[in-house]
Amino acid sequence: MTEPDPQRKPSIIADSGRWLAGGPRQLRRRLLHAWHIIRKRGPSQVQFWLLALLIGVGAGLAALFFRFGITALMRTFYGIDDQALTNEAARMPWWWLILVPTVGGLIVGLILDRFTAAGRATTVADVIEDAALEGGRVNMREGLASAAASLLTLGMGGSSGREGPVVHLAGVVSTWFATRINASPMAGRELLGCAVAGAVSASFNAPIAGALFAHEVILRHFAAHAFAPIAIASVAGAIINRQAFGGVTEFNLPGQPNLSFYVELPAFMMLGLVSALVAASLVWAVLRADAAGNALFARTGWPRWIRPMLAGTLLGLMAIPFPHIIGIGYQTTFAALRGAFGLQEVMLFAVVKVFAVALTLGGRMGGGIFSPALVLGALTGLAFGMIATAALPGLSGSTTIYAMAGMGAVAAAVLGAPISTALIVFEMTGDYQTGIAVMAAVSLSSALASRLLHRSFFLTQLELRGVHIAEGPQVWLPRKMRINSLMRTPEAENAPAPDLVRKLALSGRALVDGATLDRALAEFRRTGAAFLPVIRPVAPRPPEAIGPAPPPEIIGTLYHVDALQALNQALSATAAEEHA
Repeated sequence: MTEPDPQRKPSIIADSGRWLAGGPRQLRRRLLHAWHIIRKRGPSQVQFWLLALLIGVGAGLAALFFRFGITALMRTFYGIDDQALTNEAARMPWWWLILVPTVGGLIVGLILDRFTAAGRATTVADVIEDAALEGGRVNMREGLASAAASLLTLGMGGSSGREGPVVHLAGVVSTWFATRINASPMAGRELLGCAVAGAVSASFNAPIAGALFAHEVILRHFAAHAFAPIAIASVAGAIINRQAFGGVTEFNLPGQPNLSFYVELPAFMMLGLVSALVAASLVWAVLRADAAGNALFARTGWPRWIRPMLAGTLLGLMAIPFPHIIGIGYQTTFAALRGAFGLQEVMLFAVVKVFAVALTLGGRMGGGIFSPALVLGALTGLAFGMIATAALPGLSGSTTIYAMAGMGAVAAAVLGAPISTALIVFEMTGDYQTGIAVMAAVSLSSALASRLLHRSFFLTQLELRGVHIAEGPQVWLPRKMRINSLMRTPEAENAPAPDLVRKLALSGRALVDGATLDRALAEFRRTGAAFLPVIRPVAPRPPEAIGPAPPPEIIGTLYHVDALQALNQALSATAAEEHA
């Protein structure tokens, strides 16, 4: 991304008049020329901000479309939206509660089987991986298929959230722009951050949290140069939301929560520790369900498109006695914030919700985990508040504030994002007076959960796939870099003597064509060699072959110093991006 010329101080009015002079045809020609310059040289700072605005609007509209789509499907199949679904679902025929998620799961399975490589919906974890390893570009085909699958999941009885598919849908928007302007990896990551901020802001009417979520969760740094465009995109997303919903908060709290600040703070710190255990239980349940599903289908050989359908059937059976598990669950969250449940009811609903989310996500139906974490957190906080206020009634405030603090604490532990999660709770409730309580619970839940998980649900998912983003760029960068671009060819002037290279290859001290830098560095440590040959594997010989095996084909040589220099340059570039 190039910087604007500091010597030039243009007049906006004069520039606008020059651009508009000559009529529409001349204006079109100039716009096309400007687009060609952006694609060839990269956008200037002001142009990048304009792109951020466009991406924020595009991602915000995509998030809004996704939200309206869920509402339309729920009204089609259940006759009412998520805000009042529980009471209506309790009056529906039992067979309908089973049929809708079963059919929805079948359609989801067919979509994911046809349009995704792994047969699963992509999630926030995939976006984090693409931001780190793919220059901010996501797989557009899989992203659109995952959004469609998650839309059907949430509209037809699945028990998950909308933030995961919305974030990946935002990545599709930013990837489209990044491809059109041939953006560098650094610019591609910033465009992705802009899209995510706009989508989260539009989805939850939370512009501050949307911007910080993009930094804290997706980019995983707070670089100053990325702040302005991401903030612009987040504001654009919030405007999209407020044009559609009038700027109202997601949860309208009944009255003002009562907090005895200093006396009650130890209780909120204890709630944070309990919330971390609840969050870890939710994550473990989802991961165990996914592993159990993998084992079952590996053992039986069933086609993978059946898996979401089976999960949908089980969810339908659960919905007969517990209709609150259907959909995102905002009605349950709001009821918990009002203190509308008894203690036994709250604890039962929390356990059932964990099983429902594990079935949905482990059954590969699609959706995110943030909204379920809010539901579970509100239930956890309400249960804790009931016990705390009953034990010390003279020193306690209302149970509502415990539900709010639990909502933030569980969600922060699941997402591994204490800053943006605390802010998103404030923005979704419109109540900033209880910030101390929420921050106390969030801080301890995040600290304990980071010991129980790989910092978050998303990074734990990546760890299980062998992608070690949580360990830092010094670990995942060598696993991304290929040695082919670093080796010296046999014809190079500074290549070692061919006889010496051939001798090393025949002794087994060699690297295979296409190996990653981490394997090369491990081999250098093992052998202590200054350089190693790079060979192309020999094709397997048939059993009837006679004579000695042909020697491996040597295609180059990798020097230890070249490998270290390449890694150092990559780490320096990453540090420069994160600390600019």
